[in-house]
Amino acid sequence: MTALLSEPRISLNPLLDRKGTVDGAWWPNTRDAAAELPGLISAVDRWLGRAVLRVGLQLQAWDNIPHRIPAPGRQVRVGWFRSGDPNLIVLNIAGTEPVTLLVIPAGTPQGEAVAALAAAAAGTVGVRPADILHPPGEGTSDRDGSLCWENEGGHVAGPKPVRPATSA
Repeated sequence: MTALLSEPRISLNPLLDRKGTVDGAWWPNTRDAAAELPGLISAVDRWLGRAVLRVGLQLQAWDNIPHRIPAPGRQVRVGWFRSGDPNLIVLNIAGTEPVTLLVIPAGTPQGEAVAALAAAAAGTVGVRPADILHPPGEGTSDRDGSLCWENEGGHVAGPKPVRPATSA
């Protein structure tokens, strides 16, 4: 059974078996990390019964990134990285392995976001985060059906140009 918490909008794989690409998903209301992270931390603390100690996120994906977030009895450190998938956030939890969540962009239509929340919590072995956000048949795809991503910013890129075959 998938757990879907109402506020903030988050889903977690109830097994948290670390076999999938992600352990669940989060659909924040904005890109403002200072405004959104306290609710996420509180919800994950309650859900897991353990304290979030550190949050790692991709620098370009967020605005207003604080160094620390106040939480009951502690300050949660916020770290960032310049590379990697902008749609992932990593939560270091006391006494367990880190939890990796897919971040569903704030402006995502509700139907798509709810589907991504469910898919991310249902088990994601061998599934790329991009494929959860954009199931096959959506977005721009490469020749093999995988989505094409631009190198900067993590957005779906426009179609790759098709070059006509040259004759020898």
